Amino acid sequence: MDIWRATPETLNAVQRAKLFGWWDCPLEGAATDGAEMDSTDRAYWFYKSGNPIARTSESVSDELFLNDKSIVKLPAQFKKRESVTISAVGDLIQANGLEHSKDLLFDGIADIVFEADISFANYESVVAEESVVKEAIGDGRSSMMCCSFDQYSALTQHEGKQFTVLNLANNHSLDLGVDALETTQTLCSRNGILDIGVPRSAEEYGKGRLLTKNGVKVGFVSSTFGLNGRQLPNGNSYGVHTSKLMSKHVATDLELLKSQIRDCKNNGCDFIIASVHWGFEFEFFPRHRQIEAAHALVEDGVDLVLGHHPHVIQPIEYYRTKRDSNRVAVIAYSLGSLTWDWYTAPHLILSMVLNLDLAKGDIDGASRTYIENVTPTPVFRNIFFRREKTLMRIEKLREHLVSDNNGMSHIKQMEQYVDLVSGHACRSA
Repeated sequence: MDIWRATPETLNAVQRAKLFGWWDCPLEGAATDGAEMDSTDRAYWFYKSGNPIARTSESVSDELFLNDKSIVKLPAQFKKRESVTISAVGDLIQANGLEHSKDLLFDGIADIVFEADISFANYESVVAEESVVKEAIGDGRSSMMCCSFDQYSALTQHEGKQFTVLNLANNHSLDLGVDALETTQTLCSRNGILDIGVPRSAEEYGKGRLLTKNGVKVGFVSSTFGLNGRQLPNGNSYGVHTSKLMSKHVATDLELLKSQIRDCKNNGCDFIIASVHWGFEFEFFPRHRQIEAAHALVEDGVDLVLGHHPHVIQPIEYYRTKRDSNRVAVIAYSLGSLTWDWYTAPHLILSMVLNLDLAKGDIDGASRTYIENVTPTPVFRNIFFRREKTLMRIEKLREHLVSDNNGMSHIKQMEQYVDLVSGHACRSA
């Protein structure tokens, strides 16, 4: 069943939930994997898409906001030798007519995305011929995430520059089958983009992906919580790194990610980044089990967690590790969806660009790589029309903050969401 198509029973449940306030807080025991959803889970999904969940438990907020980014700094005795910059955005998802926004889409944020040494995104739209894409998307309400070759170019490149790393392991990896996934991988290879989360052979399964910039070896580990109930074909069970990260039936399984972490360590990586496709859609806070899992990954060797799937922004946690008292890991539970075909709802057009400065050097006779600085930048999708074409441009939110009196209440609403996930609203409550 396509959860994007609501039955009368689903719509009735949504109306009752609004009337009685059943789902003002996260629904405990809910499913986030479409393959595990029952009728209540589907109604809850529909409810959240228009009424995002902005509340969480005190225990969750206390852990997330224990520290702020002021603790991110180099140790006093650290001697810096090399440096590398990283930018990260959330989901890159197809939108109707997106090809017309080529070299315009990133114009407002190119400086903070493509000027970094390493730029990362979750690529959630496998590539196929335009006729195949049109048939799959149909009337525009399909849950398929796929795009044409021209749309791929608009999503991944800007005026000759492109993303360095794309995560391909997500719940839409098999929307058009293995052929489309392999086409997407081929395009990445042809364009010099490192794709992660999708091994090309059984030997690559459970292994990290490595990238060296400016003398700093960075390891990438990746996994998705599921594939929307789709199965990899016989003989290709290794094709997508998939783990039970958010199952409603079993405990969080981190073994596949930990296997990749061990591989990165064995290959002498200076810094390890985990790309994790997980969480609950349209909820502004992670669940407590995610916090526990993120901390476990960090203590196992991860230095930066980049989360995606909820389609809305979630808090960024600054976590001082037990394995190294000088090390502060950054955990971005969800950076939101940078692009998508949903244009109007403030919670859905808002996302985050994360910039980090890494420093490699020496301390106490050992070589270490730490995060020197981190800067989150709220951004949003701006839609306008030119010669009967719909165009999309990503804008920095701070450059558009105006009062409600000027008819821009959606801007103020996005500002309130940013305050919410940064802890300002919690601390002032």
